[in-house]
Amino acid sequence: MKLFECRNCQNLLYFENTSCEKCGLLTGYIPAQQSLSAVKPDGATWVALTDAGGRHQSQRYRFCANWEQRACNWLVDASEDESYCVACQHNRTIPDVSSPARHALWTKMETAKRRLFYALIKLGLPLPKQGGADAEPLVFEFLDDRPGKKVMTGHDNGVITISLAEANDADREKLRTGMNEPYRTLLGHFRHEVGHFYWDRLVRDDAVQLASCRNLFGDERVSYEDSLQRYYASGPPETWQETHVSAYATMHPWEDFAETWAHYLHIVDTLEMAYAFGMTVRPRVESSSGVDAVIQRNPYRATSIEELMDNWLPITFAVNSLNRTMGQPDLYPFVVSRPVARKLNYIRQLVCAAPETGRLVQP
Repeated sequence: MKLFECRNCQNLLYFENTSCEKCGLLTGYIPAQQSLSAVKPDGATWVALTDAGGRHQSQRYRFCANWEQRACNWLVDASEDESYCVACQHNRTIPDVSSPARHALWTKMETAKRRLFYALIKLGLPLPKQGGADAEPLVFEFLDDRPGKKVMTGHDNGVITISLAEANDADREKLRTGMNEPYRTLLGHFRHEVGHFYWDRLVRDDAVQLASCRNLFGDERVSYEDSLQRYYASGPPETWQETHVSAYATMHPWEDFAETWAHYLHIVDTLEMAYAFGMTVRPRVESSSGVDAVIQRNPYRATSIEELMDNWLPITFAVNSLNRTMGQPDLYPFVVSRPVARKLNYIRQLVCAAPETGRLVQP
């Protein structure tokens, strides 16, 4: 994730800002330019201050239709017919937001989804939309539990379903502790489930990729139901950390792939923010070998997994230590073993080889 600033007053902005806290101007994200810009009204449209004096100075925008629901801060090209931004166009079902409680949970889901789309767009991954020619578009259903019908978060042929309960911090934490998980976030769910989508998209129908994937993650043709029952009956192997990024990754090769995919997105997005802040790690201890890092390049441009790991491991050691001083759990409570690094490298190479039909910006 990048850093953003208000072009009107140079105040730093969060990705989620709908206005500048200093000067009060409204702000909107322009995915094609990868910029969060202060905007000023121009009749029924808006002018982005980031466009002033540049090649986009004549560009006009509208806010995504979900802006009116206080659920999106992305901008749409005013010359286009689309009412929704490139992220919200992928929504198929949202909850009944007439209830303030459900509306609050839904806006949390939209916030996490936009962070997901920031990375997917930047990586240039294909983003087939519903209503097009693609037989398996990427669509989202945000569903609420009903009496006698519990919503299960998951993926099925391009449809990603997220239970609204996952946006409830108390419910999610109860699930996390009940399932003995070290980490469970709404954004993590999005990154994991979209990993299943991209397995179908980039691996399933490519014989070469399928063979390479099976070599690293295992044969996905083994029974998923049997694997699921075995995992919840017996748990992961005692030595799972030597070969897998999480305990759940041991359940089935599909879950191993999706967990590794999610962690690749965790890593590049977090390291980009560290890069934006100019972070370095130089521990003031004698035996600091291997825990030093100077992030000199945007991780989205990394050419090897070694480059990412040389920065990731020191950064996580530092931020985990900072979290502990505040009585908080580790930001990244995982171990990246060499076999896991090889799997992460496979994901990196897979992303680099993906057809760039989704690329709107240059990383």
